[in-house]
Amino acid sequence: MQTVDIHSHLLNSEVSFNRFYDKLAIKFFGKKMGFDAKALIENPYETYTNSFTKMIRDSKYLSKTVLFGVDARVDDKGHVIHKDITVCATNEELLKLYEKNKDIIIPFFSINPMQPDALDLIDKYTELGFKGAKFLQNYWGVNTKEKRYRAYFEKLKDKDIPLIVHIGSESSVHSFTECETIDMLDHPLEIGVNVIAAHMALSYEPMKILKALSSNPKNFNSEYFKLLEMLQTHDNLYADISALLTPVRAKVLRHLSEQENIHNKLLFGTDYPVPFSTVLNSYDLAYKKRFELSDIENPFDRYTQTMLEYFPEDNPIYSNYKKILL
Repeated sequence: MQTVDIHSHLLNSEVSFNRFYDKLAIKFFGKKMGFDAKALIENPYETYTNSFTKMIRDSKYLSKTVLFGVDARVDDKGHVIHKDITVCATNEELLKLYEKNKDIIIPFFSINPMQPDALDLIDKYTELGFKGAKFLQNYWGVNTKEKRYRAYFEKLKDKDIPLIVHIGSESSVHSFTECETIDMLDHPLEIGVNVIAAHMALSYEPMKILKALSSNPKNFNSEYFKLLEMLQTHDNLYADISALLTPVRAKVLRHLSEQENIHNKLLFGTDYPVPFSTVLNSYDLAYKKRFELSDIENPFDRYTQTMLEYFPEDNPIYSNYKKILL
């Protein structure tokens, strides 16, 4: 069985891991995520891109991956307010990597709709071979419900390309919580864009850690259940399972695996390079199985093999990408 990873990230070409926290995280997670820790600190971007492409090529389960960066936060005139040195990779950086790896990378652009030339940029990058769009509106402070973004979504509809929208809690960058909500999907859905809700709309309250880790459905956030309903009523809505192996999200896997009526709308994704543990997690796998999975060297295969415990290889979750990737 082979599939496409619908959700992975390119890092900023100027990324640096010199902070104490970064070095600590790399020490504990670097090898498990496929990196040489020393090389990643000394030459971060080249090490990341070389390791990333090699792991996709070596993967038993992945044929390709959707890859995207994140545009900067800008004001109403398009002036940069903030550009995260880790996650804000540009479309030009992605284009360079894509041109060297067209056999394994499906590029999605990230264009903040507050950019004055956003519509022209959509034309530019679709002509260069980009196959979709990625929104991190919660980082940008963009409320997608506003009418001024209608032309942007109409352009995506005209181009017939999908839009991935982050829904739910965010821990990697500063996030405007009012822009994390599920109603961020309403405007593009109404226009007819094929929308992918990332991370199953899962949220948590940091001060309620026991509830956040509970696998009892009564403790899941209401927007997760709202998304399950919307997947049945909106033909142009999909959802990805990216980052569902992080502890606060893994708790839903058994419940989600039982919702067979919406499996035709779910897409496989990892959210790489977000680190995950197969041993220390909130799902219901036996510890013998957790340690077996932990021994899988390739992180993409480790993620996939873990998901196969919940969604067998004949599940449509692994082939649904064909419905939206032209």
